[in-house]
Formats: sequence, structure tokens, C-alpha cells
Amino acid sequence: MSQVLILGGQGRIRNYQDMSQDCSYGTTYIKEVGSQLWQDLSKATGEKVTKKNLHLVLRQDKRHLAEFNQETIRKTQGTVGESVAASGAVPAATPATESNLRAFLEFPSGLVPANSPFYVARPPIEELALAEITQPGCALRIRAPRQMGKSSLLTQILTHAAVQGCRSVYIDFQQADKAVFESLDRLLRWLCINVSRKLDLNPALAAYWDESMGSKVSCSVYFEAYLLEQIQSPIVLGLDEVNRIFDYPTVADDVLSMLRYWHEQAKQETIWRKLRFIVVQRTEVYTSADFQQSPFDVGLALTLSAFTLEQVQDLALRYGLLWASEIDSPQLVGLDQLLGGHPYLTNLAFYHLRRGVLTLEQLLDTAAEPSGIYGQYLRDHLAIVQNEPALVLAMQQVLNSDIGVRLETLKVAYQLESLGLIQLNGTLAKPSCELYRLYFKKHLADCSVPCA
Repeated sequence: MSQVLILGGQGRIRNYQDMSQDCSYGTTYIKEVGSQLWQDLSKATGEKVTKKNLHLVLRQDKRHLAEFNQETIRKTQGTVGESVAASGAVPAATPATESNLRAFLEFPSGLVPANSPFYVARPPIEELALAEITQPGCALRIRAPRQMGKSSLLTQILTHAAVQGCRSVYIDFQQADKAVFESLDRLLRWLCINVSRKLDLNPALAAYWDESMGSKVSCSVYFEAYLLEQIQSPIVLGLDEVNRIFDYPTVADDVLSMLRYWHEQAKQETIWRKLRFIVVQRTEVYTSADFQQSPFDVGLALTLSAFTLEQVQDLALRYGLLWASEIDSPQLVGLDQLLGGHPYLTNLAFYHLRRGVLTLEQLLDTAAEPSGIYGQYLRDHLAIVQNEPALVLAMQQVLNSDIGVRLETLKVAYQLESLGLIQLNGTLAKPSCELYRLYFKKHLADCSVPCA
């Protein structure tokens, strides 16, 4: 994994000290790995490679980079898993036993594990997040549309925190029953119980919960007097899919005000400085009629964007797709134009291409068709849009404009942006990628409201 870090997938060299801070390895170790890396690259390329001439060598033959990435992935599958497992944050991957890269591929679904060679960093997001999480009492907010890599980034942060000696706790609100969100008291009890168990503590709500004080105060007392007292290390609390709470405005307002209180307490009370938390949510959510205001605006806000063309190439080379060796190759540019750098859609394409299920030409020709690899994904998004007439009208307006259109209400704009279907440039909305334009223009063209 340290070789992948140094190589950066593209030959982007950084200072050894900076890299050691990012990955939690010592500077001396990173230098030793770097020395071995130059030897391996020299062997792969057939000429002497050093830190100074790496860019020149790779520009001359980027095919060597793709081949080297495959070999690095094969070598590091086991060691990465062991390193991450030692942190206690993420289960180790099963060490690779076959030489063929195909044996390591998993269907892209959900988050990318912290030990995956297919995680592509989007500078400076990771650097900012890993630096901030080391600060006592900090709060981070990760915002992005659906399937843009929010949970994957959260996993990277929690793993890094665990290596730094923190107790990392991952809470996914998707695991909670719908009925849990209908009561503030039930939701906060659910949170306290789950955090306790993740910290290997027996839940002790009866000793700290007082109905006369209310649920928010009881929950805060439980964290302060029990969890933070029992655990000597800093606790990093990762709250994933927080957007589920926003379907219940009254509950959401109370939960967010409590989190804001915790963050403010860290500035005044030493014990609260032991708690650091990360809130993961869709691009924009709202809890009341004043939907233009962000409901939670404390801490460092990080917004994930789509992959750049260079990052798409990086990922392609990690999959061993040699046709992506040149940044201006028609295949690479064409795929990027179709998918707009969408992380999930791009990973799905490379997965199928690497497995040899179809050719790139077949993928491009059938991408927007029901029989294509994106068929079910597109149908699911279409069903969501069709369920709300306002979304249908707004999406039609976006599709009928070549330069972007200003939608009548920000609420609708934020809903479509949260789904990842549009990009907002100021107040102008346009489709996020050509795939969405092709598919939705076909299926919403003759759709009058209500649409079914």
C-alpha cells in the first residue's frame, strides 16, 4: 500500500514527510519503500528510474505504469489487509492467492474498503480530512450526491484515526428501523446503545437517562459521564447516511442542535475535546420551510466532486486497462464524456471491461439502454423522479436547455442535485453527465404530469 501511496497512481511525487503523515508510516520506512519502488520500476521499464526522472519515464511509456500497478496490487493485497486490521477499524481483506487480477475484483457496490487498491484520492479532500481529524473536538461534514464516494471517504478517515490511536466508531443510520426515527427519545437511545457496543461497553442508559431532563440532555450526559469517561482514547464518531433523519424535521432539528452543542462544548470542557465526529449527508438537505439554510453548519465542510479525467485514467490503470495509458486516448475521453467522472458509474464500467464481459464499444452503445450495464441503476432513478411531478417538470426543463436553466424552486434543485442527476453552477442547472441526458430525455420526453 505504501508503494501505491508513493506512486500516487500517476507518478505524482510528494515529499516523504508529507506522505508519512498521510499514511501513518514513519518517514524512514517510507524512504525505504521508495527506494524499493524505484528498483521495481527500473525493472518494469527496462531503464533506471529515480524520483527525479519518474515523470519523464512514465510519459515515454505509460503502459509500464499500468503493468506495474497490477503487480503492485497483487503484492499488496495481503499486507494492506494486515495493516488495516491492526488498526481495529476495518476487517482485513483475504490475502490474494492467484496471480490474475480478475480474482481480486469485486462488483462495485457500496463503499470502497480502506484497504482497496481501487480507492482513488481526490486532492486536497483527503489531506484536509486526515489533518482535521487529528484536532481535538473537531467536526467534519462530508457532502455529495448519491454514490459519489462519501462513505468510502468516511472509511478512510476512520481507519486513519484508528491508526493514530483513536477509537473509531461507524454508525450507519440506514441500519435503523423506520419507527426509530419517529421518536427523538427512541432515536437517541438507539444511538447511545450502538455507540456503546461499538466501544465494547455494556449499555447503561438506565443510570443516566432522565425523562424530566429530556432526551437531548440525557443523551449528552450519557456521552459525557459514561462513554467519554470510560474510554481513555479520543473517540471518532462517524455518522453515515444522516440524510435519513431529515425526513423527520422535528427530530432532525433536535439531533443537529445537540451535535452543535457537543462541538461548542469541546471549546469549553476538556472532556468533550475527546469527541470528534463526522457527519455524512447528501449535498443539500433541509428540515423546515427555510430550506435555503443549511441545517448543520459547524466544523469543516468537505464536498466531493466527480473524478477529473486524470483520476479516471488513474482508476483505469489500476484496473489494468492499457488503452487508458494515454490521457488523450479516444476511448478514455469518450467514456469520461459519457459518465462525467461519476465514481460509481466509472468503477462499474471498468469492472465489466476488466472482466471481459463486454467491449468498450458495446458499453458505450448500450449505456443508456435498458439492457446496458446501467439499466437497473437508471430505472431506479427514473422511478424516484416520476414519483414527484415537480421533479419531472424540473428535469424536463433541464434537459431542454443546452446552456443550463434556472429552476423555479431551490427545494427541487437540491432534490435533483442530491440524486446526482444535475449539477448546479450558481443558480443554473444542467445534467450531471451525458448518460443522464440521453436516458432521461428519452423516457421523460412524452411524459406529462403526473407521470408513471
